[in-house]
Amino acid sequence: MVLRRREAQAERASLSKRICATLKRLAEYREAKTICSYVGVGSEVETWDLLREAIAGDQRVVVPYVDGNRLALLYLHDLAELAPAAFGLLEPRPELRGRPARQVHPADVELFVVPGLAFDVTGTRLGYGKGYYDRLLCLARVETPCTGLAFTCQMVPKLPVLEYDIRMHTVITEEAVHRSERRRPDSVR
Repeated sequence: MVLRRREAQAERASLSKRICATLKRLAEYREAKTICSYVGVGSEVETWDLLREAIAGDQRVVVPYVDGNRLALLYLHDLAELAPAAFGLLEPRPELRGRPARQVHPADVELFVVPGLAFDVTGTRLGYGKGYYDRLLCLARVETPCTGLAFTCQMVPKLPVLEYDIRMHTVITEEAVHRSERRRPDSVR
């Protein structure tokens, strides 16, 4: 149901620009030297302009890619380094992935920008069902801010929380900034 609402979202490009502009005004974004962001595809909040501006600025941009049953992180120098991958994603080209100087550990990231199917105001996130982001974020420093980007139509009153779920510190929509205390499950500490 939420996916259908997101896919039917009118003016996705302009709303995405608004959401990303709000993100760029937040202190945690401005202060982060290393940012990990998803590359928006399909009906997700678009992040292409956000990535382009961060690469051109003073921030180090890191993007995830699927490596077996986990997400790995790669330092991105240019958007031209992205290529179509499984599940309709855009990921770093395979020839870049084996370069040790381009690999980034999640503990070295100072801000994570995360996609999702649905979010609630407590920062609970419903992903795409494989647990990739939860496994990635449990390797980050506990204090590292995690921000979900979503359209208002993706916000729901309450999502169930599973033992391994990593909540977001912040969820940004075109209408609001929802802040919460990020809580990690005890099983991943």
